[in-house]
Amino acid sequence: MNLQKSVDIFCCFTRIDAMRNEKTVLIIADSEKDSNMFYATGFIAPDPYIYLQKGDEKIMIVNDLEIDRAKSQSKIEKVLSLSKYEIIAKRTSGKTPKLAEIVVMVLREKNIQKIIVPSNFNISLAETLRKKGFILEIKEDPFFQSREAKSEQEIGYLIKTLRETEKVLGKAINHIAKSYVKNGFLYTRNGQQITSESVKKIINVELMKKGYISRYTIVSCGEQSCEPHNVGNGPLRANESIIFDVFPKDEETGYYADISRTIVKGSASASIKSMYKAVESAQDLACKLAKNGANGNRIHSKVANHLKSLGFKTGKSKGKMRGFFHGTGHGIGLDIHETPRISRTKYTLMTGNVVTVEPGLYYPGIGGVRLEDTILITDKGCINITKFPKILEV
Repeated sequence: MNLQKSVDIFCCFTRIDAMRNEKTVLIIADSEKDSNMFYATGFIAPDPYIYLQKGDEKIMIVNDLEIDRAKSQSKIEKVLSLSKYEIIAKRTSGKTPKLAEIVVMVLREKNIQKIIVPSNFNISLAETLRKKGFILEIKEDPFFQSREAKSEQEIGYLIKTLRETEKVLGKAINHIAKSYVKNGFLYTRNGQQITSESVKKIINVELMKKGYISRYTIVSCGEQSCEPHNVGNGPLRANESIIFDVFPKDEETGYYADISRTIVKGSASASIKSMYKAVESAQDLACKLAKNGANGNRIHSKVANHLKSLGFKTGKSKGKMRGFFHGTGHGIGLDIHETPRISRTKYTLMTGNVVTVEPGLYYPGIGGVRLEDTILITDKGCINITKFPKILEV
């Protein structure tokens, strides 16, 4: 359970819509999993540590195992030792203190009473701080508003990850293109059957060699491709749509890429060709509408109406959703899904946003089609930073 879900328990907590410099930011998390902590400190560690930001002063408190590395690798000038506070607390109580006790010590030492915490802040720690008289304010994502508008360096990191992903995706698609068909299934030239698993292995291993972490890679064929998040399994078949969706993270920088392509080995049906053309035109429409000040929900609505106008209806039939039933796009950065969104949720795009554009159509009995590029929002429009070609039949 996170703090956001338990807001009614803590009657002294209040919501805020923007960071206030006069308040103290408190994050306690491991930066390997928590993107806000990594964004704040630039330091990756597998164990939780403490980050405080009061005005222009920024402090990290880490264990002795990490302190030298934190001083040399983080972007925080003031890095303190956790053991210093443990020694002081132990002198008073005679026992090794818990993390919550150390946090209380630090806050009192800094004469801090009011703190801003992210919505995923540890609920037990929050309760302890409340009982000690501290006032906590919950800040929903984006916790750091500046994360939405990417810097030139961040854009470079995103493009680097994307380029390497495109190379690996090309290798996987070429692997299928060179295959031969036997009884409707795909085989390598040495007679091995090609499966979703074997293609995902090519993608994930190649990315790992380059220093990228790729999880939940999608290679789904035929009926499986009608479920947008079905990762796919089993043999791949000729003349059916195969959706690739690859979204790895750079282990060094922490930044993601996200790209989807749909291919058919052999001949695509007339229905798949029509769907592919419609999705491609929907993506073009979204890119034309995306610019500084544009409303993401309006873009999404126009994309959905465009597909409907082409005869592609959306709704549930025989217990399954069909048509276009997910968002048009999402922000990307240190998380694979970030704000802003191009969906039914209201968000205003602004210069510096990096977002995906990924319309899709899914019809059981026919197959699925999804195309996903990544764009950079500018004052006058957007720049498509994805370079990988769109080719249906291979």
